[in-house]
Amino acid sequence: MFKGSMVALVTPMHDDGSIDKKALEDLVEWHIESKTDAIIVAGTTGESATLNHDEQSDLIARVVKQVAKRIPVIAGTGTNATQTTLTLSENAKRAGADACLIVTPYYNKPTQNGLYQHYKTIAEKIALPVILYNVPGRTSCDMLPETVERLSKIKNIIGIKEATGKVERTKEILSRCDKTFAVYSGDDATALDLMQQGARGVISVTANIAPLKMHEMCQAALNGNRMLAEKINAELMLLHTRLFLESNPIPAKWALHAMGKISLGIRLPLLPLDSKYHHEVKEAMQNAGVK
Repeated sequence: MFKGSMVALVTPMHDDGSIDKKALEDLVEWHIESKTDAIIVAGTTGESATLNHDEQSDLIARVVKQVAKRIPVIAGTGTNATQTTLTLSENAKRAGADACLIVTPYYNKPTQNGLYQHYKTIAEKIALPVILYNVPGRTSCDMLPETVERLSKIKNIIGIKEATGKVERTKEILSRCDKTFAVYSGDDATALDLMQQGARGVISVTANIAPLKMHEMCQAALNGNRMLAEKINAELMLLHTRLFLESNPIPAKWALHAMGKISLGIRLPLLPLDSKYHHEVKEAMQNAGVK
């Protein structure tokens, strides 16, 4: 259903932390022109943790309306409370989103069966495709392959964003689940390796900065053109790694600011990129051919 380079879109903000709606519109158009395959709104990279519920729902509705079905829009609606996740997912459905990306509940530390019941409850009540999102480095909650296998049998749970960066983990999920269940990389640095194992694409931070190249790399990988995919990926590798010199989306927002696309606005407790990393991120941008 969804494949290729799917950008985990930053939420552009003014210096006071309010959402910059004009910059958001411009970013969306730039991604469509750059052949980005789908847009994820209000995910981790979009600072969902500091968006209030009204802002999150408005952000999703704005992007859905602007995109107007030109490419898929996937809404980040995961929280650490099942009922809140249901409410946000219902709002995304009303706004016209094509799917929901739902992160594992953070802080609570649910059991594997608790995770199963959380997602099962949501999937049975929301008439939208659901993509699971496992990022234990952020959430302190690791959804194990056997739980993913159980969840994959629920009709509208269509895939998982697997962000451990572990190729063996992805291989196990692919071997356990039906071919119709999609696996997406949530780690740019290992995305090509995962696609070569059978993943259908990447939900990408790097695509914020180099959307066309990420699209071209994913297309080459999915079409079996290994040599071209590896060539493009090599050009992007410094960017893959250096966009995590500080917590995401700090470096990505700084890079977009350096490109003249957004202001430096970011919400506390995050701060703009420390100046000691400016040269390293700039070097990675240049290495990727980004101006």
